Amino acid sequence: MTARQATQRQDGEETFRDSLGIVSEEGKRRWLFPKAPSGRFHRARIAVSALLLVVLFGTPFVTVDGHPYMVFNILDRKLILFGNLFGPHDFYLVGLAVITLIVFIILFTVLFGRLFCGWVCPQTVFMEMVFRKIDYWVEGDYRQQQRLWQSPWNGKKILRKGLKYVIYAAISFVIANTLLAYIIGLDKLRILVSEPPGQHPGLFGAVIGFSALFYWIFSWFREQACILVCPYGRLQGVLLDDNSIVIAYDHVRGEPRGKLRRDRERVEGDCIECRQCVEVCPTGIDIRNGTQLECINCTACIDACDTIMDGINKPRGLIRYASTASIAEKRGFRWTGRVIAYMVVLAALVLLLTFLLVQRAPLDVTVLRTPGMLFQEQPEERISNVYDLKVINKTFDGVPVGVRLLSPAGELRIVGDAMRVPSQGVAESKFLVILRQSDLRAMSTPLVLGIYADTTLVQQVSTSFLGPVRKTQ
Repeated sequence: MTARQATQRQDGEETFRDSLGIVSEEGKRRWLFPKAPSGRFHRARIAVSALLLVVLFGTPFVTVDGHPYMVFNILDRKLILFGNLFGPHDFYLVGLAVITLIVFIILFTVLFGRLFCGWVCPQTVFMEMVFRKIDYWVEGDYRQQQRLWQSPWNGKKILRKGLKYVIYAAISFVIANTLLAYIIGLDKLRILVSEPPGQHPGLFGAVIGFSALFYWIFSWFREQACILVCPYGRLQGVLLDDNSIVIAYDHVRGEPRGKLRRDRERVEGDCIECRQCVEVCPTGIDIRNGTQLECINCTACIDACDTIMDGINKPRGLIRYASTASIAEKRGFRWTGRVIAYMVVLAALVLLLTFLLVQRAPLDVTVLRTPGMLFQEQPEERISNVYDLKVINKTFDGVPVGVRLLSPAGELRIVGDAMRVPSQGVAESKFLVILRQSDLRAMSTPLVLGIYADTTLVQQVSTSFLGPVRKTQ
């Protein structure tokens, strides 16, 4: 008997799938006041969330050789990832990285369901580990919050609500500034903060706009962001199967449900209808109904159920990380062909991306013979070809670039001034390669050019030299 069958037998039909837990029977918004979770998983999530928050707010302050460690400057089409600068010319790498990430998300979801949502997602981390904690601190536990919500507006309610929303606004402002630091860099953000808003109306407006957005999400929209907006939950119906590990209720062990009675021998399952798993759920669902769209795998129901099982001397795990198949068949995890296929594709993408990143040169050099020109005759029986040189600088600093003829012996002349390529910039130049006609053995002679950044050889370029071959007597 599956969890769905259990619900059908007790309720007659799957009524829980006909409506959302955040919507009342009248069709109005039902505000949720979940009970504060506690237990081993919650403590682990606090530790993970604390680490993620430190990384989030601390990364803008990290620099490598005086440059930011991480910047996503969409406006200037510039990315800094782990201290490395990427520009429009690296679009193929960004595209490949996005494809790799998508495949990873698919594989991760097939294996572990919405584990990301419960442990790593910024919405969950901020909502459950920051703003929800403020609710408990300012307004009390979930029952006190309900009473305060239902009470008329008086001095106490205005004071508590006002204090909470002021803290909300302050945290939202900090989050908005942190987000802006990731976009424009910490140095520009410091300038924005130190100068009057009128000098930077666009950036100042962006900070206020994002602050208002975050405040609205965490003070009013809250869990609706996961249920109504986030597309990841809807992917579950496509990606999950009976072998995916999710937070699941063990219906084999728990059914039939029944209240705990001390005066008779228990013949029901281990579920005693305490509804603690429902009380702590931040999205208002009953996990005993099976995997649902609203479930974010936050583990609050696991901790609540384990506490009850400890109290009635039953083994933990009535609600746990498990797959539907493992519960029904009482077995462990099993590898499937779909999972193996995704892993092979992901491994291939990761290897390709790694290879391209390792091979990525600081300068992107293109050398072509000038179109429409073959060769030129020079004094002393010499032949010249004109070449176009284009250099893209992928580094933070401007670079002086030089070209030398490595093979065969001959002369190379730069047309115009010496080339210097600005940071993330492009420079173009022309040069001549002059060879003795007596050294030409064919119409096309291979050339090897050395591209130097200052005095360091950074790349060798192979091209060809066109010229007439002297006829021998």
